[in-house]
Amino acid sequence: MRTFFGLIVAPSLALACQSAMFSLVTPSCSVQTRVGMHVVAFAVLAIELLLTLLSWLEWSTYRVASGGRDESTQGSTGTRRFLAASATAVAALSSLLVVMMWFAAWALSPCSP
Repeated sequence: MRTFFGLIVAPSLALACQSAMFSLVTPSCSVQTRVGMHVVAFAVLAIELLLTLLSWLEWSTYRVASGGRDESTQGSTGTRRFLAASATAVAALSSLLVVMMWFAAWALSPCSP
């Protein structure tokens, strides 16, 4: 179940963060503050890192269960281990994407044309 969060929810949350930050550009320009965009980016990054941690814990559970042998790459355990590794990578990349969007919000003025 934790694999689902890393594979589906993490990238969807990164896209929602982009939409929310983009929708806050006009209000941020009118009041000359970027606090709203920073709050959104911080909250989403915290959730993204939590999802990455959950996916990594799932992956490490399957690594420990296999005992480090390559024999477990066949069958159900191997498939779940692969999905958990993929979920960890996708969630980590989504976290990196949120960091880069946050950097852009920090570096660029919302009022620039």
